[in-house]
This record gives sequence, structure tokens and C-alpha cells, in this order.
Amino acid sequence: MASMTDISFRSWQIGDIKVTRIVESESVFDIPTMFPKASAEEVQKLDWLKPHFVTDDWQGKLSIHALVVETPELTIVVDTCIGNDRDRLAYETSNNLQTAFMQDFEAAGFDREKVDVVLCTHLHFDHVGWNTMKVGDAWVPTFPNARYLFNRAEFEYWRDTQDEATEDMFLNVQKNVFIDSVKPVIDAGLVDLVDENHRVSDEVWLEPTPGHSPGHVCIRLRSQGQDAFITGDMVHHPFQFANAEWSMASVDYDSDMATATRARVYGEVADQPVLVIGTHFAGVTAGRVRKDGASYRFDAEE
Repeated sequence: MASMTDISFRSWQIGDIKVTRIVESESVFDIPTMFPKASAEEVQKLDWLKPHFVTDDWQGKLSIHALVVETPELTIVVDTCIGNDRDRLAYETSNNLQTAFMQDFEAAGFDREKVDVVLCTHLHFDHVGWNTMKVGDAWVPTFPNARYLFNRAEFEYWRDTQDEATEDMFLNVQKNVFIDSVKPVIDAGLVDLVDENHRVSDEVWLEPTPGHSPGHVCIRLRSQGQDAFITGDMVHHPFQFANAEWSMASVDYDSDMATATRARVYGEVADQPVLVIGTHFAGVTAGRVRKDGASYRFDAEE
């Protein structure tokens, strides 16, 4: 079990809030394969993607990580990655993982029993895994003293599709996800179903960003006049700032809605003093959205 502490820890200060990234894994991918509308020719015009977000040969860099948000009163974990010991046979690189994520979580100075809140931007398999951990043959809450907050619409969609027959590989994976990463925390009485604009505290609240999933939300942070925005899967990779239509359509609930959501949010945060922290952005992970002609770009912050 190789430790990932060499790449796991990066942090940002937003007023009195500290955000720390804990990486579960990093990988590279072929951009046009995963995002069919994004041609290699068009992506390679985006020189600002280098060196942080693509390799020398224009493969996309992808990170799966959790973000620990510390406010003066609360310790909050945003999105909990894939998790160990999961049946994800349809996705070979995600099946039966044995990572050092929890050891790295502790090495960063956090205690899973002292987490107050777990926020899931949505309930896809790579955002809820460490909601639970396997003890013997049972799935138990990883953060036993936390309240797990799920957007009600998101939860009800996945709950109500559990018994539907489907040949869709992704939807079948999601059935396992509900069993091992969602239902156990429900059964433990740790879940609060909230609305899409729920305010967790004075400094932290949800913002509805539907499309990638039925009830997808982003996380907004504000403290001492400083603002930040945690993307979830509203946007997977910075190249999407150049064209809101470049969707990961194969797993979008509503790709047209996802595109419209991106376009709206880009316009709201561009050239504003808002630190954008990408839930799957590798390397520096955070930066600012800028107008770039008729489109946008993402300027990384070292």
C-alpha cells in the first residue's frame, strides 16, 4: 500500500477558512475519448493548459481527491473519492482499490472521528466512496460523528432507480454505490436530506448546478470578504472553460443542462475575485476563471 503523501497535501486560505486537498489517485486520459466533442486540434490551441493540466503530449491529467474545509466552528469533508474494497468491476482502475487515503488523511492532521460534516456534491461512485469503510463484512460510516448532507433530489433519484433493470454499465455501478456507500450512512441515522441552496454555516453553502447529475451542487465558501467555489463535477477538467459544450456526455444525466449550467457559472465567476477549486483538477488544482475573447480560460494559482 503505497503512501501518496508526496502529492496529497495542498492547501488554500480563504479568510478564516482553510481548505486542504487529500489525493486518492492521479491519472492521465485521452481527452477526445472521454470528451467526444473536444477535438485534439482544438484542445491543443489552449497553451494555458500546460504544464499543470495536460502532459507534454496533450493527455489530460485527472485527480481524485477530497477537500477538507476547516471553518472556525466546523471540519467539513467535501466529496469522499472512490474508497477501498469496492466492487467496481466495470471500471478496472477503480475496482477493489487499496490506497493509503485514510493514512494520508491522518498524516495531514485530521481525525475521522472529529469530522463534523460530510458534503457530497453528488452521489456518483468517485465522490462517495469513503463515506464508509469495510470492517469485517460490514460497511460502516468512516466519519461516525459527522452529519452527511445529501441534496434531497439527488438522493431520491438514486434511491428510486435501485430496482430498475438497465444494461447501462454506469447505472449498474451506481446500484452498488448506493448499497455500500450511501445506504449504510442512512441506516446509521447520520444523513440529513437538504435542499439545493442549503446553508451549512455562515461561511459555507450549497449552490445548485444540475446537469451532470439530477441534483448536483457546488460548494460556495466566503470568509473575511474572500470567496471560493468548489466545482464538484460541474466541470471535470480546466479545458472545459474554453467551451462549455465539451461534456463527458456518457455519464451526464442531462448533457444539455450540464452545458447550460457551465455557461451560467463561467459568466458569474469570470474576472471576479473567486478562487475556483476543481474537484478533479490535478496539480495546482485551484485558480481563477478569466474572459478569453468570446470564451474563458483558467489561470492556475501556484
